[in-house]
Amino acid sequence: MKLSNIALLGLFIFFGITAEAQTAGISENQFKEKVEIPVDMGYLLYKPEAYKKSKEDYPLIVFLHGAGERGTDLQKVKVNGPFQYLKEGNEIDAVMLAPQCPAETYWQPDEVAALVKKIIKEERIDPSRVYLTGLSMGGYGVWATGGKYPELFAAMAPVCGAIYRPIYRNAQHLQNMPIWVFHGAMDDVVLPENSNKMVMALKQSGNQDVKYTIYPFANHNSWTETYNNPELYDWLLNQKKEK
Repeated sequence: MKLSNIALLGLFIFFGITAEAQTAGISENQFKEKVEIPVDMGYLLYKPEAYKKSKEDYPLIVFLHGAGERGTDLQKVKVNGPFQYLKEGNEIDAVMLAPQCPAETYWQPDEVAALVKKIIKEERIDPSRVYLTGLSMGGYGVWATGGKYPELFAAMAPVCGAIYRPIYRNAQHLQNMPIWVFHGAMDDVVLPENSNKMVMALKQSGNQDVKYTIYPFANHNSWTETYNNPELYDWLLNQKKEK
C-alpha cells in the first residue's frame, strides 16, 4: 500500500517534532577557569662557586632521577647522575636542579615545569640555556615534560627512558630541539626499542640532528657512562635557544 503525499508530509512533521522534543532540554555552554594543582616535592639545587661571585645569568641543568630514588630522602637523588659526577671532584659550570619525585608516583610534566619556572624566576638563570636530562623513569620524564613544554628547554638528554604511546605524538613538538639519546643495547628493563622508536619518530617529524648513543654491552645502567662523560655537559652547555 502506497502512502499519499499528505500522509508522508504528516510523518515528516511528526518525526521532526519528536526529534526537537528530544533535544529541547540541551543548551550549549563554555567552561573557562584556571585550575591549579597542589605540588609538594623536595629538590636539590647546586650552585657553582663562580655563580656565587658573578652577577651574570647562568645556564640551568634539570635532572630527573629514576624510580629507585623516589620518596622524601633527598640524599637518594645524589646517588646517580650529575650529582655523582660532582661528588667525584668534577665541576659543572651551571646551576643544577634535581627535584625528587614523591613515592609511588611518576614524573608529572606540569609539576616539573612549574618548579623549573620558579627556579628561573628566583635565581639568575638564562632562560635561553635551560636543559633537561634524566635516567630510566627520569628519561620518561624528559620525554613527557620536554614534549609538553618544549618552549622551556634549549636541549634534552634522555637516558634509557621508557616511551608510552601518547609520548610519540610529542615528537612533532620536538622537531627543532637538540636531543642526545642514550640507551644500553642489552637493556632488559627498559628495552632499547623505546629509544629506537622515539628517535625514528623524531626524524620523521623533521629532527634530523638528533644524536643517538647505544652502548653495545650495557644493560639498564647506561647512566654511569653517560653522566661520567664531560662531553655530555659540554654539548648541553653549547646549546642555546632562540629568544
